[in-house]
Amino acid sequence: MATEATTRERGTVGAFVRQLGPTWLAGAIAAGPATMVSLLIAGASFGYALLWVVVCSAVLGTVGQYLATRLGLLTEAGIVTVVDEHLGSFWAWVLVIDVVLAAGLAQLVIMKTLAEVSAAIVGDLGIAVLADPRIWGVAWAVVLAVGLAGGGYRVAELGAKVLVSLVVLTFVVAAVVVPIDPAQAATGLVPQIPAGVGGALVAAGVLGGAVHVTLLTMQSYTMRARGWTRRDADAATFDVVSSMLVAFGLYSLAIFLVAATVLPALGVDPGTIDQIGAAEALGPVAGEYATWLFLAGLLGAAVSTLGGNTLVPPYLLADKLGWERSVEDHRYRTLLAAVALLSAVGPFLGGAFFQLLVLVLAFGLVGTPFALAVILVLLNDPDAVPETNGRVANAGGLVLLLVATVVAAEFVRDELATVTEPLSAFVVAFAAAMVLAIVGLAGTYYSSH
Repeated sequence: MATEATTRERGTVGAFVRQLGPTWLAGAIAAGPATMVSLLIAGASFGYALLWVVVCSAVLGTVGQYLATRLGLLTEAGIVTVVDEHLGSFWAWVLVIDVVLAAGLAQLVIMKTLAEVSAAIVGDLGIAVLADPRIWGVAWAVVLAVGLAGGGYRVAELGAKVLVSLVVLTFVVAAVVVPIDPAQAATGLVPQIPAGVGGALVAAGVLGGAVHVTLLTMQSYTMRARGWTRRDADAATFDVVSSMLVAFGLYSLAIFLVAATVLPALGVDPGTIDQIGAAEALGPVAGEYATWLFLAGLLGAAVSTLGGNTLVPPYLLADKLGWERSVEDHRYRTLLAAVALLSAVGPFLGGAFFQLLVLVLAFGLVGTPFALAVILVLLNDPDAVPETNGRVANAGGLVLLLVATVVAAEFVRDELATVTEPLSAFVVAFAAAMVLAIVGLAGTYYSSH
């Protein structure tokens, strides 16, 4: 809870800066390896054509986190508890399953990324015996489980964030150095899904980096951990805008604009782009060290994001089951360790992690409209919140819901072309289940009002 000092200073920028936190955690997860790779592939594949999605991701990501923050402030409880109390246990379980599937797939692919990057780094150093990603997957899973269950993972995350910050700073510098064509870039502000293989997937991946079901649902829990209430509304708004709109927006624009300017000019093949090809985007600034710097940043982003992502399924499940969301509760601690250890399966997945990272965000975007619908329903229910949404907040929420649904639908439509493949079939089935859930939720809400 706020101290007397911060209460007296409430409303000043200095006080806000000292209180920053909950949405910056969401922003750190959003700025993970999947978002970085999605932006690089978007620029390499389609030049500036998807700039509108990059801008929308920052703006709409801010709207989404604001609505999730508002719900948390007004209810002062975790979102699953609120759904359980006001919409029913069934809808609470649907939300939990939605999040667990999205976060679970992300966990496996991010661990695959971390393991393969780790193996590549030691392989380049000549340590052949440790160049097997599967060994690194098991090792990192143990580190993750022991660190999170014992509270010691923060040291690894701190070092990881330093590496990520260094890479982001390099991209920002590169954005100043490389010859970005403003007039040509401006053409990318016209909404369109580029024709060709992967256009809808990449657009969904870029948007999914900021508008994601895990970010929306975890917001109430990080706020509760900070002790924020309705009295902290101004600080919470500042937190959302500064982290998602400003920091994440600059991060996204810098990476995308550099990739869209440098990679096509170098002739990087978007169909086969990997970490080595993507690293060339840093060439104008880092020169011969570009690959090493990029790999270090990718590793840091994976380590940092895994720490936050691992918490998501245990948090929501513990909330639904009535457990303490603390390692002091052995049931929560066991579940947390289990999620961490299961991520060791990631390196055994087939396919290139570069492309799988984009798929992870696109898949998460498919599950996001249901979470948005839940948040909007609750924010307009006077039995759930003491102050329902105004017209502006509802308009922003509906625009966000519409854009997320349209972009996700374009991705799912592309998956229908390969629905005989297991992964595409799973995506389509998941999308169909989410559509039914939204329709059922709307029916439940209107029948009770």
